[in-house]
Amino acid sequence: MITMKDIIIEGHPTLNKKAKDVNLPLTKNDKDLITDLMDYVKNSINPEISEKYDLRPAVGIAAPQVNVSKRIFVVSFYNLDGILYEYALINPTMEVLDDSLIYLPGGEGCLSVERETEGLTPRYNEVLIKAHRYDIASDNLVKIEIKLSGYEGIVFQHEYDHLEGVLFTEKLYPELKDAKPAFLIKDDV
Repeated sequence: MITMKDIIIEGHPTLNKKAKDVNLPLTKNDKDLITDLMDYVKNSINPEISEKYDLRPAVGIAAPQVNVSKRIFVVSFYNLDGILYEYALINPTMEVLDDSLIYLPGGEGCLSVERETEGLTPRYNEVLIKAHRYDIASDNLVKIEIKLSGYEGIVFQHEYDHLEGVLFTEKLYPELKDAKPAFLIKDDV
């Protein structure tokens, strides 16, 4: 089980390195890592488990955050419409479909950043993620493409940045004049 002691923090060199592609098919170690990452996210929002193990809440986590430099990240969250976004992605790529900028009002947070931050992180309004999606329950790996915008797009871009060796703190601005808050943008995806 991953706990906060397993998560490396800002300043650790792995967080600023581009992660390596994962060889396919997945190894047992890769599958175990993916399961552990997803369990962390789910456990972190379970009040009893998160309190017992002192877990910070998360909607996603990337392998580099547990000092594994591989192109793997997981997300599990409900959007504002109550739709579950639960993905374990391997070797994702990102294409910008709409380069107008959005941001998360109040700023972003990160398990690997323990300090208070001020400022906003610009994100693209719409992106296309291509990846292999690992389904933990069925042990299947399939290629997917998913268009994302709004809050969902911000979450995926944040995790994708971890694979590129970039923390949100490296993109903080006191204000973003040409960007719009994500919650006010209609998500047509």
